[in-house]
Amino acid sequence: MGKTRLEAFSDGVLAIIITIMVLQLKVPHDHEITALIPLLPVVLSYILSFVYVGIYWNNHHHMLHTVEKVSGGILWANLHLLFWLSLLPFATAWMGENHFVPVPVALYGVVLLMAATAYWLLQEMIIASQGKGSLLARAVGKDLKGKSSLLIYALAIPLAFQDAWISKILYILVALLWLVPDRRIERVLEVLH
Repeated sequence: MGKTRLEAFSDGVLAIIITIMVLQLKVPHDHEITALIPLLPVVLSYILSFVYVGIYWNNHHHMLHTVEKVSGGILWANLHLLFWLSLLPFATAWMGENHFVPVPVALYGVVLLMAATAYWLLQEMIIASQGKGSLLARAVGKDLKGKSSLLIYALAIPLAFQDAWISKILYILVALLWLVPDRRIERVLEVLH
């Protein structure tokens, strides 16, 4: 199977995730600027999650450039990733509505950890399907960036119960780590062209 349907389906799901998140932003019933202050945690949560969805969309797009054909395992691994990303609107809303208290912040971290794990599994499934000498295998190498992200999420989850802001800072740190699209894949693709 070609990768076009996989890309189109994934793009559609990610667009819906962003739409659901923005629809959860409630408009204040007051016309004063001060009416926006209580919404600040919700808006900040939305911004962080929007950035995360953008990061996944961008890196997913780059990763799929290396795929020659799609196997059933790749389809299921991709659905696994989309499942965890589809929980992001719920985790985002819960965290923002409750002003970054420990349990919602920890759950947000669980969703991020599971999405990162699912992305890694998809990456490994593609490498297994395409071969150890594939473009993706050469591009990611030892994948220190991906493994360090998993470690940071795993640390941030229990830290939420000590100080939720430490966890939030760690989530932002991982987002900053991935904000620039994965140049490793771009470099390998540039060599070929």
